[in-house]
Amino acid sequence: MKSTLSIKDFIKYLIVLSLLVLNVGCKSISGIDYNAIKVSDIQATNSTKLLYHNIQSISRKGIAFGHQDATAYGIGWKHDENYEVLKSDIQKVVGALPVVHGYDIGHIELGRNHNLDTVSFDLMRNHIQKLYDKGAIITMSWHLDNPVTGGSSWDKTPAVPAVLEGGGQRDKYVLWIKRLAEFFNSLKDKQGNVIPIVFRPFHEMNGSWFWWGGDNVSPEDYKQLWKETKQLLEENNVHSLLYAYSPNTVSSEEEFEKYYPGDEFVDILGVDIYNHSGNEAFTKDVKWNLEIVKQKALLANKPFALTETGNNNFGEDPLWWTQTLYPGIKDSGAAWMLLWRNARPSHYFATYPGEISEENFKEFAELEEIIFLDEVKELTTN
Repeated sequence: MKSTLSIKDFIKYLIVLSLLVLNVGCKSISGIDYNAIKVSDIQATNSTKLLYHNIQSISRKGIAFGHQDATAYGIGWKHDENYEVLKSDIQKVVGALPVVHGYDIGHIELGRNHNLDTVSFDLMRNHIQKLYDKGAIITMSWHLDNPVTGGSSWDKTPAVPAVLEGGGQRDKYVLWIKRLAEFFNSLKDKQGNVIPIVFRPFHEMNGSWFWWGGDNVSPEDYKQLWKETKQLLEENNVHSLLYAYSPNTVSSEEEFEKYYPGDEFVDILGVDIYNHSGNEAFTKDVKWNLEIVKQKALLANKPFALTETGNNNFGEDPLWWTQTLYPGIKDSGAAWMLLWRNARPSHYFATYPGEISEENFKEFAELEEIIFLDEVKELTTN
């Protein structure tokens, strides 16, 4: 006897068919041709390619606001064990969460339960899933310990040659990468797919304050460290990363290029700029550096961002957002800016309720070019 499909079974069949089409990398139902999206990992997941596509879309429409550890803690509070609630200093001020959420995975290499800033990796994992579901972009830096001395990232003892292939600490570094890979692959969305991450390793390499930068490493060894790290992650089946390269403030295109591992190993270009020398110098530095990065990004056909920033003199300037930061980033084409963390009243980089620049931040947030999480899904929809 001939059987017939029920409407319910037919719908299930269509869903399975659409998922198969997505998995083979053809055009999705949203019209995105994943085969046409080229990123540095040739085995990158479609979710990773979609993230890249969305970052490019955002950069054409405005600048996404970002904040480090935004939902983990703020001024006068730290997230408790109730992981279900997302809150942040920024949300308390303007009623919206940042688009870009920065986390640091320093101490994941040691097998710890918390990172170097006491953020639980379980909390991080939980919040990343919730934020990703809302359309957020997740970016991660890695303040890993010095593998030679056991000191912190700020231990300047040269260590890069020791972790390169054939080096005395190579086995340790391979184990560290394995632990890092396990964490990346544990970040799953509600459907069980690995969540894509913008990974920003070995940042600010043109300065000498980390063991991987400046006077503590040769440009050749730095480039090799980048390439071998990427290769090791891929060998550990990590295919959910976009790799971001971000020096500290540079004075020229040559300085930006000095440690650059090559277009085929990088997906996103960035630069870290803080207000060390006063407002006028900061605005000038931001404009000049973003122009340098933009020109490089245009040649390489890659998006770019202000990957870390903040006012070192908060508490003294009530108009910093609209009169100092915005003139530097206005019409720059940067996909996002990431403010560093709100650790305590003597060390914070974004505003919070009652802070001197709170009202000015509200004006800044209302600017058409500045994007928050409640706006981002509409901007990244074809």
